[in-house]
Amino acid sequence: MRKTTLILTIILTTSSLYCQTMFSGFIDKYPIELVTDTYSDGDAKAIYAYSDRDEPIVTTGTLKNKELTLYEKDAKNINSAKLTFNRFDLANSRQEGIWTDLKTNKEFKITLDKTFEINCGDSIEWENREILQPVSLDNKYFKLIVSKKKGEFQTTVTGVKILEKKTDKLLQKLNVDCQLMGLENISIGDFNFDGIFDFSVFETSYAGANTSSLYFLYDTKSEKYIESGFSGVSLEFDSEAKRIYERNQSCAGSVVTTAEYKVVNNKMVLIKEHCYIWDETKQDMVERKLKDCE
Repeated sequence: MRKTTLILTIILTTSSLYCQTMFSGFIDKYPIELVTDTYSDGDAKAIYAYSDRDEPIVTTGTLKNKELTLYEKDAKNINSAKLTFNRFDLANSRQEGIWTDLKTNKEFKITLDKTFEINCGDSIEWENREILQPVSLDNKYFKLIVSKKKGEFQTTVTGVKILEKKTDKLLQKLNVDCQLMGLENISIGDFNFDGIFDFSVFETSYAGANTSSLYFLYDTKSEKYIESGFSGVSLEFDSEAKRIYERNQSCAGSVVTTAEYKVVNNKMVLIKEHCYIWDETKQDMVERKLKDCE
């Protein structure tokens, strides 16, 4: 983002097809970029960041009869601003709306022009498009780098850019090979329990609720993020207990394995694991031997 630029990212629930569309334009006299992420019908979610802060702001709202309304909340979780598009239609190359300060009722016009699409079922080849993420750190924000190969319908996350707030200086670029999950592929957390925030990138989804992510740990010596090598299904991190928990479901949830890990020298060390299988007689999950879950 240049100094006069505001970046606005919108996640929408609008159609049965998956589609992302990037726009550029203005809120009043201030240049903006906007990317929409559309799904099925009704609810809407948005993320935007002003260029002088590069601080992503999450908003939520609805899209009904082509009227998109999004609300921004303050620190007390009270609606503080509203973005309204009365004729929002992704088929159009231009979108117009109003940004309203709900405390002062001051309004600014929004004007947007479409710059590219991540479409929606086609197999056209393109590469190196960038998507702002909804999370950030004190002085850093994130962008995904996404591409699509010829003949493939799935969009791939090929990299992550870590940029300095206010200056947009590129601090680090990491290559990955992950599945695009809308606009919320990156999460923040202290994954090695050292008191410093790290980040993860959603990798892929499997059968049922099973997912995996890549975990990058912050190295204080190099001041860079290093891939941890942490692996597992649907990992959860407990900062109080300083434990990592894994839960792997199969057979429509009738077979579940769990594991508990501690972190030693930035490595996951297995402490214990369990196997549970659904018992029709007891109508409950019953612990069995680990080999029974294999």
